[in-house]
Amino acid sequence: MDFYPIAIEKLIEEFAKLPSVGKKTAQRLTLHILNLPEEEVKEFAAALVKARGTIKYCRVCGNFTDKDPCAICSNPNRNQNLICVVEQPRDIMTLERVKEFNGVYHVLHGSLSPMQGRGPQDIKIRELVSRMRENIEEVIVATNPNIEGEATAMYISRVLKPLEVKVTRIASGLPVGGELEYADEVTLSKALEGRKEI
Repeated sequence: MDFYPIAIEKLIEEFAKLPSVGKKTAQRLTLHILNLPEEEVKEFAAALVKARGTIKYCRVCGNFTDKDPCAICSNPNRNQNLICVVEQPRDIMTLERVKEFNGVYHVLHGSLSPMQGRGPQDIKIRELVSRMRENIEEVIVATNPNIEGEATAMYISRVLKPLEVKVTRIASGLPVGGELEYADEVTLSKALEGRKEI
């Protein structure tokens, strides 16, 4: 990309470091930013710096927050005895959009992956165990339905079983509006496993 000035090439490089952003998307984002009025660019940069400086992890659940504990953990209307375990803070945002869950969360910040050298000590399982107390009614494991997520769910179940805590796993299977013809074997297997009476 020798036809761009160094400052533009550097900005493209930085955008390309973001997840799911390739070189072409990074180039489009860079050119978009350069076409914005200077005031908007300053606001964008200030928002990035402020978010990075003020956002931290909740000491209770591990979600992003600007207050500790976070708004969900400190909400007296949430069921503190029902914990939903997720892999990343973005998973909380996804679940909250549904407006069906009224408990609290626990963010693992990853999943078990021996192939990538991630074991139980590399994610927040110890912190989850330390949250267990007599009045915890249920721990819902909502890790991703892939090999790492399934392994993590099984591990959590094994660790919590001696503590006599009810551990459940979110259902997985065919999406609403999906067609059997396009479903893979694992999805079909999970759909059959999770069937219920109608």
